Amino acid sequence: MNLEQLNSQFAHFYKNLSMKIHYLQHVPFENLASIESWAIKNHHQISATKFYENDPLPKIDEIDWLIVMGGPMNIYEDEKYAWLTPEKRFIEQVIQANKIVIGICLGAQLIADVLGARVYQGQYKEIGWFPIELTKLAQESAIFGALPPKFTVFHWHGDTFDLPQSATRLAYSEACQNQAFIYKKNVLALQFHLESTQDSIRQIIENCANELVDGKYIQQPEQMLAQEENFDKINTIMSNILDRLANQSLS
Repeated sequence: MNLEQLNSQFAHFYKNLSMKIHYLQHVPFENLASIESWAIKNHHQISATKFYENDPLPKIDEIDWLIVMGGPMNIYEDEKYAWLTPEKRFIEQVIQANKIVIGICLGAQLIADVLGARVYQGQYKEIGWFPIELTKLAQESAIFGALPPKFTVFHWHGDTFDLPQSATRLAYSEACQNQAFIYKKNVLALQFHLESTQDSIRQIIENCANELVDGKYIQQPEQMLAQEENFDKINTIMSNILDRLANQSLS
C-alpha cells in the first residue's frame, strides 16, 4: 500500500468518526467557547444557527448533534423574540429523532420546556463560581460517573426548571435544586456553564452587567475573572462529558 492509499484510508476513517454538530446561538456574546476547541480537535464538523442574524434552522437529517447555547432572554418571551417558537419546535423534533441534544443555561431551560416541565424565576439569581453536587444516580451514570461528587462550576442564571417527566436529575446546588438532568440517555441539560473561558465570561459581564446586583449568590466581575484555575477544570470536565457522549453515539 502506497502513501496515497494510506492517506485515503485515514481520511475515510476520520470521516466516518466525524460528527455534524450544529449549535443554536441566541446572542453574539454566548458562543461555543471551549466546546469549539473540543470539536475541532476531534475533527467534527461545526455549523450554527445565529438567531440574532436571522439564520435559518437546518434540516434534522443534516445534523448528528444539537447544542443549544445560553442567552439573557427567558424561554417565555416568544412575543419579544419571534424565533423562540420555531426554535422550541425544532428542539422537540431533534429530541424525537433521537439525536444527541445538549442544552446550556437557557438551552437547558428550553429543553425542560419542550419536555413539558415548568420553567420559572428561581428563588435566587446564581452568578459566579459556586459548587454543585452530583446525585447518587449521576455518580453511577456512564456520562457523569467519572466526575468528582462535588465541584465548582460557573453560573449565570435567574430562571430554573422543574424536572421533566422520565428525566434523571444529575446535580443540584445550594441555590438551585435542579442543576442538570439527562433524558433518554441522549438529551443532556446543564443549567450551569462548563464551556466558559475567561474571554467568554468577560463578554457576558460586558453585556449583562445590569444583572450584577447585590445577592447571596452573585459575585462581582473581579471575583469571577480572578479564579483562573477554575477555567481549566471546567473545560476538562466539559471535554470528558463530550467524549463520553461521542463514544455513546458512535458505538
